Amino acid sequence: VALSIGPKQCTETIRTALAMGCDRGIHIQTDLRTDYMDLQPFAIAQLFQKIVEKEKSDLVLLGKQGIDSDCGQTGPMLAGMMGWPQVTFAAKVEVKDGGLLVERETDSGTETIQVKSLPAVVTCDLRLNEPRYATLPNIMKAKKKPVETLKAEEMGVDLVPHNQVLEILEPPPRK
Repeated sequence: VALSIGPKQCTETIRTALAMGCDRGIHIQTDLRTDYMDLQPFAIAQLFQKIVEKEKSDLVLLGKQGIDSDCGQTGPMLAGMMGWPQVTFAAKVEVKDGGLLVERETDSGTETIQVKSLPAVVTCDLRLNEPRYATLPNIMKAKKKPVETLKAEEMGVDLVPHNQVLEILEPPPRK
C-alpha cells in the first residue's frame, strides 16, 4: 500500500507508486502545508498510526526525511507510538528468520542491525534501491487500481502545530 499525505495533487504521486508495483493507495487529503509550518511530524506520525493499525501492517517503510522539512522525525515517532522496533537510514534490507537484517550507513562507516521479528518501522536512505521506471502498460493499469481518499481533519488527530519556526537565517558567507 502506498500512503501519502497532502493536497489533491498527491494522488498523482500515489498513481506513480501504483505504476511501479503497489497494489493500492491511500491518500490522506489536507490543504495544510506539510513543510513543518502547518502539519508537523507528530501529527503525521499519528495519521500514519491510524492507517497502520487499520491495515494491520507488519512492516512500514518510510523515507528517512521529508524533502520539504528535512526533519527525519516521522518514522521514529511512529515506531514509538506503535511500540515497534525501528531502524533508520536503511541502505540494504533483507528478510531473515522472520525478522530483518538491515545495513545502514553512519558517519563512521556501515552498521548492520538485526530486527529479530516483525512488526517494525524502517526509514529508507536513497541508496536502498534503484527505483524501477513505470512502463506505459503499468501506468495504464495504475489508473484502474484503487486509491482511498481520507480527510486528515476527520481522522481524530490534533493537527495543530506544537512548534513554531521563529526565524530562518542563511549561513554566513564563506571566507
